[in-house]
Amino acid sequence: MSISAKDVKALRDQTGAGMMDCKKALTESAGDMEKAIEFLRKKGQKLSEKRADREANEGVVIALTSEDGSNGVVIRLSCETDFVAKNDDFVALTTKIANIALTHLPADLEALKALPFDESISIGEKAIEQTGVIGEKIELSQYGKLEAAAGAGQIVPYIHMGNRAGVIVSLNQTGPNIAEAGRNVAMQVAAMKPIAVDKDGIDSSIVEKEIEIGKEIARKEGKPEEMLERISTGKLNKFFKEKTLLNQAYVKGNKESVAEYLQTIDGSLTVTDFVHISLG
Repeated sequence: MSISAKDVKALRDQTGAGMMDCKKALTESAGDMEKAIEFLRKKGQKLSEKRADREANEGVVIALTSEDGSNGVVIRLSCETDFVAKNDDFVALTTKIANIALTHLPADLEALKALPFDESISIGEKAIEQTGVIGEKIELSQYGKLEAAAGAGQIVPYIHMGNRAGVIVSLNQTGPNIAEAGRNVAMQVAAMKPIAVDKDGIDSSIVEKEIEIGKEIARKEGKPEEMLERISTGKLNKFFKEKTLLNQAYVKGNKESVAEYLQTIDGSLTVTDFVHISLG
């Protein structure tokens, strides 16, 4: 049967598939639009299964917050090549998924994948569909959210290095100056990669491991056994200074810590939480 250019364009607009793929899908489906969409999605599923073992180390990270700063999300949509990641349509797709996440604030990544992308397909299914469209492994691989207590603070976003990293930071106060400070701290997170807000946020197993590492290093350096505990404590404090956000040296400051920088804005201002997602 004859397939009209209008129908091919309509299918392309709905799925993003190439013109020839859309024409083939319509031909195979005898012009039935719904069957053609299903044809393309099955193609995406097959390709997704074939590329399941591929590395999807590139992608786009988007960080968004609500207008009032009470909620924030960060997501990563992964792909195989930088070429795809830099495509405007791929960035727009990631941004749309992030907006859906911000609207619904799902509990976890699997709950986000289950949300509807539109009336006919879930977010998880959309990623599979795009695998067929683009020809690379496309995967919604990471998701994080923060919710501020009502009237008790705000969340500030930051996107780093052309969508290669995204950060949201939760502060215990609100206001324009607070938002600017939050952005500065979010930039700190992206650059220095802390693992917790302060030492209380570090898992005890990590602390114990660092103590043992400190003792072993000192032992190999020939230090007396009675000095190992004190030496390892000193190394642990250095670890806290390097790996916890509030104790890190503020990269835009002059020998002050992040906590001290925040206190120059307001004596009680602090960070309560953060989420950092990056490529690699």
